[in-house]
Amino acid sequence: MTDLVGNWNYPTTIRFGAGRIAELADACKALGMARPLLVTDPGLAALPMVRDAIAANQAAGLPTGLFSDVRPNPVSANVEAGVKSFKDGGHDGVIAFGGGSGLDAAKAIAFMAGQTRPIWDFEDIGDWWTRADARAIAPIVGVPTTAGTGSEVGRAAVVTDESTHTKKIIFHPKMLPGIVIADPELTTGLPPHITAATGIDALTHNLEALCATGYHPMAEGIALEGLRLIKTWLPTACRDGGNVEARAHMLVASSMGATAFQKGLGAIHALSHPVSALYDTHHGLTNAVFTPYVMVYNRPAIEDRMARLARLLGLPNPSFTAVLDWVLDLREELGIPHTAVALGIEEGRLDELAAKAEVDPPNASNPVPAAAADLRGIYEAALEGRL
Repeated sequence: MTDLVGNWNYPTTIRFGAGRIAELADACKALGMARPLLVTDPGLAALPMVRDAIAANQAAGLPTGLFSDVRPNPVSANVEAGVKSFKDGGHDGVIAFGGGSGLDAAKAIAFMAGQTRPIWDFEDIGDWWTRADARAIAPIVGVPTTAGTGSEVGRAAVVTDESTHTKKIIFHPKMLPGIVIADPELTTGLPPHITAATGIDALTHNLEALCATGYHPMAEGIALEGLRLIKTWLPTACRDGGNVEARAHMLVASSMGATAFQKGLGAIHALSHPVSALYDTHHGLTNAVFTPYVMVYNRPAIEDRMARLARLLGLPNPSFTAVLDWVLDLREELGIPHTAVALGIEEGRLDELAAKAEVDPPNASNPVPAAAADLRGIYEAALEGRL
């Protein structure tokens, strides 16, 4: 366990290792912060880890504010309230502390704090990101507390437009945190069901990056190793939440997934985004439910890659079927629902969901083109449990 410590600069500066949350004040100062705002979700805000981090900063001469009005699927109103808190408190940087919701909201707040245009003007469409005043983006320290989203190494934030119940990706290269503190001890308190849902979120990031269209061998190599780490360590992390070694490897796999999906994602995320926007479901759990159904849909285009993955994972009879069986067995072991019924999806809204999924950005890099009718078919299969 003592050798699981390192400093990396891919894709940003990462201070990795147990106990490294003690370096939070130093990281803030390294980015020029004198009065940071710590942004997290309400659940984490009440825990000792947040109180201790703020107290440690205070002791280091770094007064730190707290903002935690963040929903599990952040909405634009959360970002607006966070920007107001940032400005009212005279803050000059953001500590993005938490799982996917806290990290995404924090990054969006740091981004929007200095902008004059509305947030939707910076959706990840074409070169819309160039509309932003890059000099006005506040510096960010990322502190992940779950091993799933990988948002700490991402250049985007997912925010729900409440007026249309649509998840939108807000992008800018400077939204990438300048320093990440990846301390696996911060993840040891996660209950098994959250460890499972976030862990399979990391799995889907790596899997979809591996299968996405386009040429990016570096991303594919990272995705393969991320999947190997997940196979080896996710069950242990769920069984023994205090196993810091398992937590460390899962934290790495999570960051690897978000690094790898620079190549692209696919229909798992395209199907999940409308569902979590409409029904406020957990993003990782929603991805976990749809994963095998999308794998089956994509089978004609991913057979060879799945055989290669199966060999790397040491699965018997390396093939697409071997990987699918591994995913199904893992979901069952971790208590992931087999059908989308558990997500509360209503059959009467499938056309609406499919239309939203068709135009969701990750769908563009799915290995098999998927129109609304195809996506509706996957929704139906997931509701019926039909593979």
